[in-house]
Amino acid sequence: MNALLRRRLCAVLGMGALALGMVHAQAADVPAGVPENALKDDRGRLIARAQPPQRIVSLLPSLTETVCVMGACDHLVGVDRYSNWPEKLLTTLPVLGGGLDPNVEAIVALKPDVVLLSNSARVVDRLEALGLRTVALEPRTQADVYRVLHSIGLLLGLPPEQGAEREWRRMQAGMDAAAQSLPAGVRGTKVYFEVSRGPFVAGPSSFIGELLTRMQVGNVVPNEMGPFPRLNPEFILRARPDVILMGNHSMQVAHTYPGWYTLDAVKHQRVCAFDARESGVIVRPGPRMDEAARIIARCLAEKAPRRGG
Repeated sequence: MNALLRRRLCAVLGMGALALGMVHAQAADVPAGVPENALKDDRGRLIARAQPPQRIVSLLPSLTETVCVMGACDHLVGVDRYSNWPEKLLTTLPVLGGGLDPNVEAIVALKPDVVLLSNSARVVDRLEALGLRTVALEPRTQADVYRVLHSIGLLLGLPPEQGAEREWRRMQAGMDAAAQSLPAGVRGTKVYFEVSRGPFVAGPSSFIGELLTRMQVGNVVPNEMGPFPRLNPEFILRARPDVILMGNHSMQVAHTYPGWYTLDAVKHQRVCAFDARESGVIVRPGPRMDEAARIIARCLAEKAPRRGG
């Protein structure tokens, strides 16, 4: 995949770094390797913890949202261009570029105690050479989200039960409720989820794929293709999904795919075209995954053909 395509998918996912190379994790399981007393980031480096940071820069939307749900939103002094929740961030915080092209000078000028960013961000060494402390955390699966919750909680000096565990239980309960809300006849529905034009699609090992598995619907993308493969548009014609789910970026060009209107899902209007807000929730592996599950469940309940009846 060339650099332009990597940047395009980064922008759609709003993650600041390309989430390719994810590994499958069972969403309901508590993952191993959660830090206890020492904070270790995704580079494998132990992070010294003194006083909880009072001035935080976040260059990854999922980390921005995690800081906020942990009650430390008021400690943020700058964010990346894709951080858009809570909405007040849009008007109250400096925007410092993206994870791939942050404004280093602007970051330094804010005098942060810590800079949160993705493991693949290219500015880590430069920021540290300028005397800034960085913590690299990049959630890619639901298990990663659990781990990041604990890491951010440690950084903020919060007891696990006050922060990470409470939020995890909330998210789990929300995702379970969304899955249980689906009519039994929806189970086994074949789903195609297009994240962005290309087309880039969500495979079973992606965090979106994990949500679909949790809802007991099938993903037409084989697991061996990876988490977010770029496919030939002919793939969807061969796969013949029962329901098509598409982000707003994708729906704008979907009708240009050859043979698109021959699909039963299109003929019978079994297509969910998520708007920009909904897409932003669904494609971000963070503390709003329970809301993402509810959005997907509503789509499937409305659009999926019933089976066994």
